[in-house]
Amino acid sequence: MDGKRHDVWGDDPEERDADEVISEVSADVGVQRKWHHHPAIVPFKVLALFIGRNAKRVAVTTLGFAVLIAGLILVPLPGPGWLIVFGGLAILATEYVWARRLLNFSRRKVGQATNAVRSRSGSRREDAS
Repeated sequence: MDGKRHDVWGDDPEERDADEVISEVSADVGVQRKWHHHPAIVPFKVLALFIGRNAKRVAVTTLGFAVLIAGLILVPLPGPGWLIVFGGLAILATEYVWARRLLNFSRRKVGQATNAVRSRSGSRREDAS
């Protein structure tokens, strides 16, 4: 019956050795898959690419906010609280525009305050003379 079916329909494939099929498919470069393209590896590959591209930004953000918070804690205490706050803003300004703007605003205000103190102390010196 198998012989008749093959003769009638002609769609039964000839049996082939599986090793031959595997060697033919393996020889085709387009079909070969590298280990790092395997579906089980791809999510880890995407995560590694994300971390690699954003590692600097994550590190700058973490360090900048740590320094900024430490400075804000030290503001009411004796010590260089404001200097540390400005240092934290300077670190954050390397990656964020908002931090750069805030740092520039702070520099302007500190400059104005310094000029006001200098002009006041200069007028006191003139009055004392």
